[in-house]
Amino acid sequence: MSAVTEGRENEARGKRLSRTAIARAAVGYIDRHSAQGLTMRGLGQELGVEAMALYRYVTGREDLLEAVVAELLDGVSARLDPQLTGSWQGYLQTLAHAVRRIALDHPSAFPLVATRHPAAPWLRPPLRSLELVEDFLTALSSYGMADEQVVEVYRAFSSFLLGNLLLEAAQRGAETSPVEEPLDEGSAHISNTDGQLDLSGKPAIARFQPLLSEDHSAEEFEIGLEKLLDRLDLSLSQ
Repeated sequence: MSAVTEGRENEARGKRLSRTAIARAAVGYIDRHSAQGLTMRGLGQELGVEAMALYRYVTGREDLLEAVVAELLDGVSARLDPQLTGSWQGYLQTLAHAVRRIALDHPSAFPLVATRHPAAPWLRPPLRSLELVEDFLTALSSYGMADEQVVEVYRAFSSFLLGNLLLEAAQRGAETSPVEEPLDEGSAHISNTDGQLDLSGKPAIARFQPLLSEDHSAEEFEIGLEKLLDRLDLSLSQ
């Protein structure tokens, strides 16, 4: 095959590319090879294009990993069981199972949800995208909870999901350590401050931001530990 013919075929394949298509292919690649094994070159080979073709849609491996996380979390709220969302308990139950489904279907990719930078430092994995958190805060508020109660539930629920689902992913052989970020494959815009975070269209997050920004880590740890000990004490005494 001549270089010209090969170039035309690569171009034809490239026309079928999009950021979403690349992210979905990357999830499949990670399922088979692990997140640590994901490279622009390897993914390009699977898609039948040169790695440079991918750079039209992602700026590099760092940005590709961000796209993978967005793909994993996309549509979570739409997959909730409407028969359960009539109460806050049912809402949390169906949401927990929807997020767990991601961890079970993609155990090698799920740790990225925990280790990648969230949209803002006061957002917690695995409920880390602005869209998902906006839906969560709005839903909990609609059940009549006070703002402080909503934030308490968000923190406790996130901690529960993260601990349990990372453990399940690890039991299925996933690498849970952060993926090393190469310095020569482009970069993504990572929000580690919230000074320029665009919250237009996210009224619930804007409203709850001061409460979400408060650090109660030590208190939450002690409360969680006490509840665990109480539950164990009850179980062992029976």
